[in-house]
Amino acid sequence: MRGEPSCPKCGGRVRAPGLFSDAWQCDVHGVVHPVQPVIPPSVDALNVVVRRTRVPVWMPWPLPVGWLFTGVASAGDDRGGGRATAVACTGPGPLGGMGELVLVAEELGVGLGARYAGVDGPDPGPYLNVEKPAETKVLAAGRPTPLWHVSKAPDDRAVFAGEALGMWLWAVLWPEQSGLLMYDELVLTDLRDAGAEVGLVPCGALSPRLMETRP
Repeated sequence: MRGEPSCPKCGGRVRAPGLFSDAWQCDVHGVVHPVQPVIPPSVDALNVVVRRTRVPVWMPWPLPVGWLFTGVASAGDDRGGGRATAVACTGPGPLGGMGELVLVAEELGVGLGARYAGVDGPDPGPYLNVEKPAETKVLAAGRPTPLWHVSKAPDDRAVFAGEALGMWLWAVLWPEQSGLLMYDELVLTDLRDAGAEVGLVPCGALSPRLMETRP
């Protein structure tokens, strides 16, 4: 488990601001919003991210039957606040076996969603065919939100993306057939608005998906 901030685009090490730069730096990607160390899933971990973020913290709520919250990550620092969030959930897949879902909300250019999606980033726009109708819709913060398939993602996952509350929204699911979950009229809640209901979120073991890096 990483105990230090990392690059949102590749998961590599980053240099903290210093005498010659007031920004976090990745040797490969330059100036970035660092991903803070991922800690085991808990209501307290969720509350820390919710308090400091400037972007939504999306979670299916209610969770699908048998699903658990399995981790949260945030990109940004104390000075600028959270610029991206990733919430992981794990549960029974639509066709059997276990499924995993990571929902990412982020500002333009952060690159955390592209990292989990397995595509060159930072944003999903080049991979969305918005000239065609969206493949699916979710209800995000009470608003019907179209999501398109993200092309060129690895075959082991299903990836959808769109825009919600003025931010990119990514949904990344493993294995690929778990993408069927996105056709079940999923309701997403921004946990910044959930209040005391956050305390009711059932927690499981930390999803290793949040720790994945890109070469």
